[in-house]
Amino acid sequence: MSKETARWLAFSLTCALGSAGLGWLAPAMPLKSWVGGVAVLTAWLLLPLAAVLVPMLGLRRVPRARRKMAWQLIVPVVAGVALGVVAGEAGQQSALAERGRWTTATVVDKEDARTDQCTLQRRTDGTRISPRLSEGDGCRSVSKGDTLRVRYDPEGVAGPVTDVDAESGSYGGLIAGLVLAAVAMGTWGSVRMSRWDRAYAAS
Repeated sequence: MSKETARWLAFSLTCALGSAGLGWLAPAMPLKSWVGGVAVLTAWLLLPLAAVLVPMLGLRRVPRARRKMAWQLIVPVVAGVALGVVAGEAGQQSALAERGRWTTATVVDKEDARTDQCTLQRRTDGTRISPRLSEGDGCRSVSKGDTLRVRYDPEGVAGPVTDVDAESGSYGGLIAGLVLAAVAMGTWGSVRMSRWDRAYAAS
């Protein structure tokens, strides 16, 4: 393996693992809201964009008007965003497994929008559960006034899930596949763009 390939491999691996790690970290650790927001922004947007922008900016010899992007670099952008989202779901699952508590809650409000959101209130003391119950985690099939058994995060970071949705599958295989796709295609595309730069300089 050449030094150039090894350099781009390390860069692609950093971007992919960074998206996965920060996406998982935000809900898994009880971070302050602004810290979690920065982590999510970096995982979902900044690192996937870096997978394209850094190779593009590395074309020092090719004039800007004649620069083009290798099609392979589409994959790390899409996979990077997906990694942030999927790892976030895995982080929420980990957070609920680590510090989640079961309680009986009442649906005090249901927002019928593009995606349903349910506001829950604990029956034992009347306190609201934060964040709200999402459509995918059990809000879709309930109505205002219904009573649910939910597992929630006392820190208010990970979203609650109903009794039915508490036992979900592992995301490990999907995350590994996305990392592999992002690293393989990101390295390939970046190496191609470096070769274009050298070829233009030699012409």
